Amino acid sequence: MGASAEAAPRHHGSKHHHAAHKRHVTPVWPIEIPGGQYAPVSWDQITGWDADDHLAAFKTFRASCRPILARPQPGADGKPLGASLTEPCRAARAADVTSAEQARHFFERHFVPLQISRVGEDAGFVTGYYEPVVEGSRVQTDVYNVPVYRRPSNLFVRGYSQTASLPNGGPVYRKIGRRKLVPYYDRAEIEDGAVAGRGLEICWLKSQTDLLFSQIQGSARVKLEDGSFIRINYDAHNGYPYTPVGRILIDRGIIPKEQMSMQRIREWMDANPDGAKELRRANRSYVFFREVKLKDDDEAIGAQGVPLTPGRSIAVDKALHVYGTPFFITGELPVAAVDARTEFRRLMVAQDTGSAIVGPARADLYFGAGAEAGAVAGRMRHPIRFVMLLPNSLDPLARGRTMPLPEPRPSAKIAKQFPQAPAKDTAASKQASKPDDTTSAAAQAVPTPQARPDTGPAVVKRKYRRHHWRHHHRHVH
Repeated sequence: MGASAEAAPRHHGSKHHHAAHKRHVTPVWPIEIPGGQYAPVSWDQITGWDADDHLAAFKTFRASCRPILARPQPGADGKPLGASLTEPCRAARAADVTSAEQARHFFERHFVPLQISRVGEDAGFVTGYYEPVVEGSRVQTDVYNVPVYRRPSNLFVRGYSQTASLPNGGPVYRKIGRRKLVPYYDRAEIEDGAVAGRGLEICWLKSQTDLLFSQIQGSARVKLEDGSFIRINYDAHNGYPYTPVGRILIDRGIIPKEQMSMQRIREWMDANPDGAKELRRANRSYVFFREVKLKDDDEAIGAQGVPLTPGRSIAVDKALHVYGTPFFITGELPVAAVDARTEFRRLMVAQDTGSAIVGPARADLYFGAGAEAGAVAGRMRHPIRFVMLLPNSLDPLARGRTMPLPEPRPSAKIAKQFPQAPAKDTAASKQASKPDDTTSAAAQAVPTPQARPDTGPAVVKRKYRRHHWRHHHRHVH
């Protein structure tokens, strides 16, 4: 458009009305992930995407869709994805997917990939977890004398009912009297009997070490004396942040960082009972469980309420992410051995959570049940890249096209008619106008102009100097 046309009044011409209409389209803002940054990528930019077994991932995703579609009125819950998984879940339920290629096309058709990480970082972080198998008893004996507690009735989180699913983090209280709330008991107080005798015992284990590792993993299979099994699952915590006992052993120089694993921690604790007690209590966090039904071939039940799939299920920060969200995780992990660098390129599904899993690109990889799975899981503590699969309805590129644009710049002709003087820096102007000791004498020596000749009656003319102040507004975010 030429300069003359741009200079025409804006209320003339049909082109203006069309442009104004486009400028006033209601914007649909791209999602915001608290503490996170993301960048759209293409499928061919994801290392290892084509080589994965997408059919296994599809089956895991479809399992997550059952509780998503079972909700009568799925609504936004304040999380970035809200209820957006409903549409791809309906498509998954209706789809006839029988091959890895068909499954890959399904994900590519219904999702857009975003590389995601914590703000200022280029990668995420993963650990591993598994379901321990421990020995226990329904009754206390000389051998089985460590209680596994269910959630106490005097445990409160503000804004939640006592029977509700509670958040992973944040303060937890207990009531004193009718109104007063104080922080809940820490690990040492609970181990010393603060909640004993209230009928909270689900079962009894052999050692505090067995209980600690069950709490770290969030669930366990308990083999009872008659050969039957029960499962205990994470239900609540006492409000104290989790302190990794492995980090304490590394910081104290007891176990080298390159040798750290859950097996090494257990060996040290078994060999040092007094040190193990002090180490446990350095982690003030304590987990309470609930009992769930268990069949012989059942996998652990995640926080979403569906059985976990080894190698496909992950635990995520439930304050940020929606259960059922697919993540492609790509990097190198010590899967084969402690010092191995095994390529790990896998599409996984968020189905669980944990009190130590905090952040937009933080996950716990589920490896299954038993000692072998525990050995692999215990080696995981590595940075790795995360690609989150976002439902098409939240495509940030499509939403970005609805963002309002700034008003067009004026033409060169109009700019010449209304020149703008360059802004002066207020602080610099103040400093320049304030004389100091080194310049005052020089300022007095500057010659003044000669008096103008009298050309008429004496008239006193005063000149007023205008001071232009530029106001600086600080925006506090």
